[in-house]
Amino acid sequence: MAKHEELPVPIFSTLEPVYGDGSQLEEAQIRFDKLKHKFIEVFGHQPDVYARSPGRVNLIGEHIDYEGYSVLPMAIRQDTIVAIRKDDDRESPKVLRIANVNDNKYTMCTYPVDPDQDIDLKNHKWGHYFICGYKGYHEYARSKGISTSVPVGLDVLVDGTVPTGSGLSSSAAFVCSSTIAIMAAFGMNFPKKELAELTCECERHIGTQSGGMDQAISVMAKPGFAELIDFNPIRATDVQLPGGGSFVIAHSLAESQKAVTAATNYNNRVVECQLAAIVLGIKLGMKPEEAIAGVRTLSDVEGLCVSFAGSQGSSDPVLAVKEVLKEEPYTAEEIESIIEDNLTSILGHSPSSLDVLKAAKHFKLFQRACHVYSEAKRVYAFKDTVSSKLSEEDMLKKLGDLMNESHHSCSVLYECSCPELEELVNKCRHNGALGARLTGAGWGGCAVALVRENIVPQFILNLKEQFYQSRIDRGVINKNDLGLYIFASKPSSGAAIFRF
Repeated sequence: MAKHEELPVPIFSTLEPVYGDGSQLEEAQIRFDKLKHKFIEVFGHQPDVYARSPGRVNLIGEHIDYEGYSVLPMAIRQDTIVAIRKDDDRESPKVLRIANVNDNKYTMCTYPVDPDQDIDLKNHKWGHYFICGYKGYHEYARSKGISTSVPVGLDVLVDGTVPTGSGLSSSAAFVCSSTIAIMAAFGMNFPKKELAELTCECERHIGTQSGGMDQAISVMAKPGFAELIDFNPIRATDVQLPGGGSFVIAHSLAESQKAVTAATNYNNRVVECQLAAIVLGIKLGMKPEEAIAGVRTLSDVEGLCVSFAGSQGSSDPVLAVKEVLKEEPYTAEEIESIIEDNLTSILGHSPSSLDVLKAAKHFKLFQRACHVYSEAKRVYAFKDTVSSKLSEEDMLKKLGDLMNESHHSCSVLYECSCPELEELVNKCRHNGALGARLTGAGWGGCAVALVRENIVPQFILNLKEQFYQSRIDRGVINKNDLGLYIFASKPSSGAAIFRF
């Protein structure tokens, strides 16, 4: 029997396999009906096919996927649905028309059908995320020998319920659902594993050096399970979460604009980690030219760090970091003297990395490496705890402790928190959360809290009063929209195609 990640994206003719039953199914039916009618209203005909991909919450393992380490997310019920139709009319001009159900906020975007078009990163438009999928699909199809020689127009309508800038992967849900919709419109279906890798590459077209977790869980999630996502090669392992706890997701209301702030935030950390890995490699015995040529991530030099630690009776790579890297930030000149080369030449293959170099005044190699190695250990400690013989109470407490440690590391060592997230995490703990941490890229977005199942309603009520009410009073959010900003979630389904 084929492994889960080797199967193609499932195709359904009804909504029940993805949305279950009860109120969630009713909501989904209303959304799909509205989507169909809006499509007819905007484009004058029905869509051929629909694709959906969910958002995700990362339970533990932040900012380590792009360093080659495993992560532990789960899909949430909020998703992005893309309705699509090929325009084969020979008379009409060939264009990509991308509209949104929420057309007050997202006006229609029109693009040429050229799959080799460049995305204008200086002019950020919401439709760019669809073009990421469009370019990626064509690149992948060509690599597989699939003919894409005659471009056709596409009519596209998008409906997303994953809050943007929330740290719940609205961008990955959009890119994944777009890519899958394009694939389905052209009558193709690829294995989930290949799609996860493809869509990760797709998002890099918008200038974000994504690590692959968001796309992997969106494509490969299974209802009822979190997933341990491993990379190189990519694979998913089901993780059954303890029954007595629930994960509550709460938005800090500080919007995290990952693509817009990449040079100083997200991509900056990617570059700092790469430089930390190269410097560690050299300090632990590699020749500079060898390290520059062969080292991309901290996982590449973990073996050297562990060997060093072993000489001192330990197996913890953080020990090597503490011994050979200095705590004070490094200047570019200091790094260049260690690597015996200039940073522009070793990072020049990546325009987004060059943007980081232009913006950065110094590089915190020690702190970033300490976070990555310690966070990677916490992921496996989390998985081992879930499968241990501990009592449910002890298991929940241990998981909560790991989440708290993760947040401290993200906040202090990786510096990807913000004042609103710090306030929200503290309020979560004050109101009985066993553990709470920022989730997603950070710099805004959401916190995730592990809460005993029996106190979830009261916990949410307390947060509404203590965190959200003052924001409602100031007009930051509408009271009627509160359910979008704080909710409990169980692990939900992954990507799907619908043909009705």
